[in-house]
Amino acid sequence: MHPDFWHERWQMGQIGFHEGKPNTDLVAGWPGLALAASARVLVPLCGKTHDMAWLRAQGHSVVGVELSAVASEAFFREHDLTPDVTPRGPYTVWSVPGLEIWQGDVFDLPTDGSFDAIWDRAATVALPPDLRRRYAATLARALKPGGTMLLCVFDYPQAERAGPPFAVPPEEVEALYAASFEITRLARPADAADEKEKTRLGVSRASTDLYRLTRAG
Repeated sequence: MHPDFWHERWQMGQIGFHEGKPNTDLVAGWPGLALAASARVLVPLCGKTHDMAWLRAQGHSVVGVELSAVASEAFFREHDLTPDVTPRGPYTVWSVPGLEIWQGDVFDLPTDGSFDAIWDRAATVALPPDLRRRYAATLARALKPGGTMLLCVFDYPQAERAGPPFAVPPEEVEALYAASFEITRLARPADAADEKEKTRLGVSRASTDLYRLTRAG
């Protein structure tokens, strides 16, 4: 999507993708990654998600990437944090100890493999098909060999609605990530949240799928 689309969504408060608490799949699935507390974790297209505060509370050094200054400011305000705001390369960086939001374009991420892990809940599904492959390659370059990504995507009949969020079925996950990652689909029970997503999206069926991706060496 064009950046103006997301800036307008934040300006208008049209953020139905935002959850008011840490994501349940993150809380349940993250311990299974067995990461060191000191791990550096990337949260792409982060908005003002509470997931960043939860990850920071686990001891991780957290970096969110977000286009919108509205979202960046809201995160720190809502968590009673006063960030330093400084330019750094292509980004404006909002920072407190243990957590930064890099305000800018996710495609400007460094390619030095400096992250130990990635949490992607609403990023892959936010991007149209022509940007997803570029996005997947960007994450592969940002993650160190052997690093881990926890990926949460939606699957529904794409013909029944226009995204975002877009449907990312298992074959799409394979096409996007198999070249750089070992992919493991994680078990998660169908729950009330899936029924809620079906209603919210206005489709005949919807599911949330969770994957662990391990960066090839």
